[in-house]
Amino acid sequence: MTESLSVWALIMDASLLVQAVMALLVLASVVSWVVIFQRLILLRNARVELAAFEDEFWSGADLRQIYRDIAEREDKRIGSGGEQLFVAGFREFTRLSRSRGADNEMVMQGVQRAMRVALVREEERVASHLPLLATIGSTSPYVGLFGTVWGIMNSFRQLATVSQASLATVAPGISEALIATAMGLFAAIPAVIAYNRFAAEVDVLMNRYDSFAEEFSSILHRSLAAGGVAK
Repeated sequence: MTESLSVWALIMDASLLVQAVMALLVLASVVSWVVIFQRLILLRNARVELAAFEDEFWSGADLRQIYRDIAEREDKRIGSGGEQLFVAGFREFTRLSRSRGADNEMVMQGVQRAMRVALVREEERVASHLPLLATIGSTSPYVGLFGTVWGIMNSFRQLATVSQASLATVAPGISEALIATAMGLFAAIPAVIAYNRFAAEVDVLMNRYDSFAEEFSSILHRSLAAGGVAK
């Protein structure tokens, strides 16, 4: 490859609009990779924390003690989504079960409502920025194609100004235009793959949270019937 047709030289010789398209695609690629690494860490931590909490919950420990352990943490941080659901449900259960005139059905409705709110918040947390990945994955090829079309248009316009057209005349312009398409695909492909993977992982997590909420509701319902809080 000659120096005039090196990738960097083609980028530097591209028109201002094509360079702007390339810069936008580079920025989109950087943003998508930042989001990808953030989501990888967050979802991995969510899985680990949920597994640890489920082990503690199903170990037979007293529910009041689990609640106190979470509430007395020095950093005051509630970790996994499972802990979020447990704290929201148990706090509401304790408050309503001590209220005068509150029957079992009213207590359980309040508990389920509190856990639904916690579940929605957790879903927003683990699924945040996924729409951004979807947007980058779906639009980047078209942005790159726009730069390609514009660059090829400029190449054919230049042909009208020369007396004898040849491949050497149009090759640089077409090459710089095709670089925009390649950059669009480079930004889009990782974003699409990551979005599909993370969306599937979020669905799995939310199903596990739903299952825990149902099982926890059943435990609290049985404890109401028995007149206390089950272990």
